[in-house]
Amino acid sequence: MKVGLLECDDVVGRFPGIEGGYREMFAALLPKFDFDFFAVHQDRFPKSIAECDAWIATGSKHAVYEGHAWVARASQFLRELGKEKRPFVGICFGHQLLAHAMGGEVAKARQGWGVGALRVDVLRHEPWMDPPMASFRIQHMHQDQVQRLPEGSVLLGRSPHCDVGMFRVGESMLGIEGHPEFTREFGSALIEWRRERIGNAAADHALESLAKPNDGQAVGAWIARFIRSARR
Repeated sequence: MKVGLLECDDVVGRFPGIEGGYREMFAALLPKFDFDFFAVHQDRFPKSIAECDAWIATGSKHAVYEGHAWVARASQFLRELGKEKRPFVGICFGHQLLAHAMGGEVAKARQGWGVGALRVDVLRHEPWMDPPMASFRIQHMHQDQVQRLPEGSVLLGRSPHCDVGMFRVGESMLGIEGHPEFTREFGSALIEWRRERIGNAAADHALESLAKPNDGQAVGAWIARFIRSARR
């Protein structure tokens, strides 16, 4: 199965000592899929939604409400995917883009940054959630949150810091606010890079949370199963 990675930012070379970026992290998270890459933040889009079997949208330093032309184009691309029931998974910015594209609302969170390895409670168990977990811990790095879900969405997970931690649109589109693909090294470098914006106390607490095991690989297995089940 070929997965198209819609790259919404370029993090390669951003942090000294950290090699690679979203391409390498998603390939490691989903090793049984073949990837094609599309730098949509540079207006490099697929020719059609049929170019790949499934699609994933990455995180980004941008916000979906900033008025970028490429975000509008990406939103239209997602609406086409939804109409044709093509599998799609949005991660962090991609999760927010899914809500934005389908008529939901995204804004800065009143409670501030969600950062570090944080718990998400599962509200609804679905067959693709294998191994089953009542809650999971994955890395987060976001200032924006989904404030209102698109009509007809199903809320799947929430956490103390984020009311919409995971949701589904129809049977083929999934949004996850956290970053199951992040390595500890990448997450740590990103926290340090944004330390001044996050605040020292919150950054230190987030770095401590990365020292504990998290469920990124298990959530990666969920994503793989979701894509395969949505493809049928």
